[in-house]
Amino acid sequence: MIQRIDVSVIFPGRQGGVTWFHPRACMVPAAPQPIAFMTQQPISGSDVYGPVHWTASANGGATWGEPQPIPGFGRRTLPDGLEEGVCDVVPTYHPQTGTILAIGHNVYYRDNVLARPSEARFPVYAVRDAQGQWTSERRTLAWEDPRATAIYTCGCAQRVTLRNGDLIIPISLAPHGRDDRAVGSLLCSFDGDRLTVHMFGNELRLSVGRGLLEPSITLLDQQFYMTIRAENGQGFVSTSDDGLHWRNMQPWMWDDGEPLTMSTTQQHWLTHSDGLFLVYTRRAAENVNVFRWRAPLYLAQADRRTLRLIRATERVAIPLVGDGVRDAAHVARMGNFHVTNVSPHESWITVGETLPADGWRGNTLLARVRWAVPNRLPLW
Repeated sequence: MIQRIDVSVIFPGRQGGVTWFHPRACMVPAAPQPIAFMTQQPISGSDVYGPVHWTASANGGATWGEPQPIPGFGRRTLPDGLEEGVCDVVPTYHPQTGTILAIGHNVYYRDNVLARPSEARFPVYAVRDAQGQWTSERRTLAWEDPRATAIYTCGCAQRVTLRNGDLIIPISLAPHGRDDRAVGSLLCSFDGDRLTVHMFGNELRLSVGRGLLEPSITLLDQQFYMTIRAENGQGFVSTSDDGLHWRNMQPWMWDDGEPLTMSTTQQHWLTHSDGLFLVYTRRAAENVNVFRWRAPLYLAQADRRTLRLIRATERVAIPLVGDGVRDAAHVARMGNFHVTNVSPHESWITVGETLPADGWRGNTLLARVRWAVPNRLPLW
């Protein structure tokens, strides 16, 4: 079980310098110990992101190198003056090819403000080979499907690499003329250079607001699990035997049947041989006035039979700092985070704080989840 959780600052942004957002890590095999590889990007406003960078740590996350830009993952100007950038990037190590596959999606700006034009949004990716060389330009995960003419995106998603090197990638999708999105998953092959779509499963849908967003998938004991952001005050969970065909989803509840109250914020999996865990945000007495209750980050074990969270296992993974009732404007928001299996004894939760009322300043935080029982699952 979980022994303790230790939180540290890895990039201080509250007092000046760069505020790094979307910090997401993966582990790369190396001697004498694995290298932690992380992508991140600056933030200066609501969904206003700078170029995606990478950094690495060879000492278990104690220190990190100076972040460097990823080629092709900055902004580029389109003929009509619109700028197209990249955001929501997640890197994973692909053991079959020895490469790092970084996937995000495109985003548009006009005059440095988020724009929502008619142009399609889709996944983009870059590849870093075993010698440390990146592909020179971003690449598009091409998929021509009438259900995804307006958007298909896998931003912020945990995905699964199968034993044969194929990937199960969760997506949120919508056609032109429809505001609410569905979620599902793609089966893709990857040869160390190109990512190719081969199959799409079924859709899950909830026609409230923007529908279903930012799904994440994990695999444990031959069962696939998907957790889903929604806009009806709940989050949802579903299961699949093959990672493509999903059962009817159900809202996240406590083991006594009480629903969790959530507010359009992503959740992610922490998968361990000791059990299946969820990292999430929810409404609580201490955060009632925090935007979308995006602090603190909670962690709880899921009952895999009922797909409910076991209330007695809940603990704060990264605490709320400040007063979420009387001074919520100065509480850092932590709704965009990631989970990484690091070693048999340790998992990480990484998050970039944002404080809009304080110039979007924030620290980059790393929470080390220390396990009393070693993880017997493969790390990559």
